[in-house]
Order: sequence, then C-alpha cells, then structure tokens
Amino acid sequence: MKTQKELKDEYKQKKFKIGVFQIRNTVNGKIFVGSNVNLDAIWNRHQLQLNVGSHPSPDLQSDWKTYGEQVFKFEILAEVQQKEGESGDYSGEMKDLELLFLEELKPYGDKGYNKPPKR
Repeated sequence: MKTQKELKDEYKQKKFKIGVFQIRNTVNGKIFVGSNVNLDAIWNRHQLQLNVGSHPSPDLQSDWKTYGEQVFKFEILAEVQQKEGESGDYSGEMKDLELLFLEELKPYGDKGYNKPPKR
C-alpha cells in the first residue's frame, strides 16, 4: 500500500488537460467561455453548480433550468500543451488564451453567458 506522500507525489506528476472551454446551449446558441488547469474537473464543477442552482452566471443557471442539462455541450476550444517532464504553472498562459477567445467570441448579452469586461 502506498504512503500518503507517495500518493501526493503521483498526483503532482499527473498531467491534466489544461485550456479554454465553452459550455454551449444548442437551443439558442449562447455560450459560456472559461479556462482551467483541469478541464475534466471544471466541467464536473459547472455541472454540479448548475444542478444545485448555485452557478455564478444567473443567465446560464436560468437557461439550464428552462431547457435542461441535455441541451448543453461542453467543448474544448484550445489546450495548452504541457512540456514533457514539467509540471509548471500554466495559469498565466491559460488566462491569456482565455482572453483571446473572449475577445474573438464576445460571449456577452444575446451571444453568451459571460459578464462583459469592465471598461
């Protein structure tokens, strides 16, 4: 049986999908754009928040309740490639990539669920 330290070390070496994602409503075409260092885990988190009614986007929460979970698709827009043997901090690179997608897709108002940037 592995020790707690061995399990922690294994977890630190594990590679997760890192990048930018969107949650797309297939009925009205609205999207929510985000990024995370663990794309699998963030989809689970959003689903949980939406299912219990505590998502930070009230419009997305409302549409989830109106249309149902089955009309929403989780899609990876871009992945940040991890360098072999490196488990560095990719949060800065990931956030920059997210900003590029936000500027391009403009998922605000009638087009999406994100809050518009403050000017």
